[in-house]
This record gives sequence, structure tokens and C-alpha cells, in this order.
Amino acid sequence: MATWVIGDIHGCWQTLTKLLERIEWKPESDCLWLVGDLVNRGPSSLEVLRWAHDNRDRVTPVLGNHELHMLARSVGVAKIREEDTLDEIFSAPDRQTLLDWVRTWPLIHHFGPYVVVHGGLVPEWNIEMATHLADAVSAGISGPRGDAIIEMICQRRRTGWHEGLRGDEQLASAAAVFTRMRMVGPDGTAQLSYGGPPGAAPAGWQPWFRASAARHQGYKMLFGHWAQFGFYRANDVACLDSGCVYGGRLTALCLDDGRVVQEPVADRVTGTV
Repeated sequence: MATWVIGDIHGCWQTLTKLLERIEWKPESDCLWLVGDLVNRGPSSLEVLRWAHDNRDRVTPVLGNHELHMLARSVGVAKIREEDTLDEIFSAPDRQTLLDWVRTWPLIHHFGPYVVVHGGLVPEWNIEMATHLADAVSAGISGPRGDAIIEMICQRRRTGWHEGLRGDEQLASAAAVFTRMRMVGPDGTAQLSYGGPPGAAPAGWQPWFRASAARHQGYKMLFGHWAQFGFYRANDVACLDSGCVYGGRLTALCLDDGRVVQEPVADRVTGTV
């Protein structure tokens, strides 16, 4: 039995298939965690999503910003983007089954010493606070007011977090942090629009995980969403977004022995970071 974490797939089904073969993933015994952004931009989002759903007893994905965009489009509150490759999902006969399942995905997943998140955590969020907020967002998205929560998340996708937020605005801003944050400013505020490498950021900015209270509690942070950072691993942190859909690689990390396996993109992709 092994536990693997895989980075941003973005609909690169051929690459994922090759990577699963290389790591000899056994769905009957191995656990697989996915850092979000399974869909969009790549050519085969439907195949990836169906595979994850078929293996949902052994595969645990967290929501990424592209899943939230897909949900927002599905309820008519987000515009089609030029780079979107979601139409095949929306026209599939099992569309509703898949979309309803995506609504149940967590914003973070933690097991033992590990925390999986797509984007990041606000520095002052300890694991208790992060879990509380993530559970509240998940309950909202999958609950009877789910469409309204998704609309609010779409509207506030670039809005930073502050303690004075309440109600749906608090949930929406927390969702933006969980799925979009890469850097924090000198005062610890989330910088949700920055996507470049850490070395090109304005003076005083730093990667979100350096000041993370949850990390300082002893948790190991595993995340994606940062293709211009690329694969990065330290003792207690790993970025697993190695830019597969931009012509890079798809990365898998084994939590049992620390092995890293990377598969060059096999799908036809046209995106740029």
C-alpha cells in the first residue's frame, strides 16, 4: 500500500495515464491525493474527471480554482474564457453526476502530518482555523444554497481575506485563498493576482507557506497552482505544479518513501504559463 500526491493535471489524460503506469498505482490498495485543477486548459478534462469519479474510494481531490470556475459556469455566473476546454463535460450525459460530485470536494485535505491544498493558507490560520473555514465553504457549496455560494465565490475570486468578513463574504474570500493564493505581502495579506516566480515578486513579498501557522504547528504543506514556481520540495513543504499543461511535466510524490516521479507531457497542449 502506498500514498501518492499528484500535481495539477488540467485535463492531460494521456500524461496522467503514463504517470500512473510508471508509479504502478494500484487502485485496490494505494491512496492517491490530487492537489486540484484536474480539469480545464488541457484536451481531455472529461476523461480525467470520469476516472477520478470512478476511483473516488481511493482518490481524494481538493478543489482548485478551475473546478470552481467550472461550477460557476455550470450555474451561469461565470463567462467562458478563451482557454476553457470544459464544453465536453457540460455536454456529457453524466454531466450532473460529475458536477454534483465535484461540489463535495474538500478545500483542504489533511491526514496525519500532511495538509493538501490547491493554493494556500493565510499565515495566521492554524490547522484548526483552516479546517473550520474549509469545512464551512464545502458545506455551503454542496448545500441547498450552493448556487448562491458559488456565485459569491466567483464575484470575490480576487478579494483578500480579513477578519471582519462574515457570512457568505467570509466563505467566498476563504475559498479564494484556498484556491488562488501564492504570495503574501509584508503585512501578511494574501496577494491573489500574482502568478510569477517568487524571485520576481515585489520587495517584501514571500511565498505563503513561509509564515504559515499551520506549518509552524508541524504540518507538511502540499500544494499546486504555481506553475512558474514549478516543482519544489523542502523538508515540510512541496509544490507539485510542474506546468504539465504548459508543456512541462506531471509530478507524483510518494509520501511513504519520498520518491518523486515526473512524466513529460504527452498530450497536445497549447497553453503558456
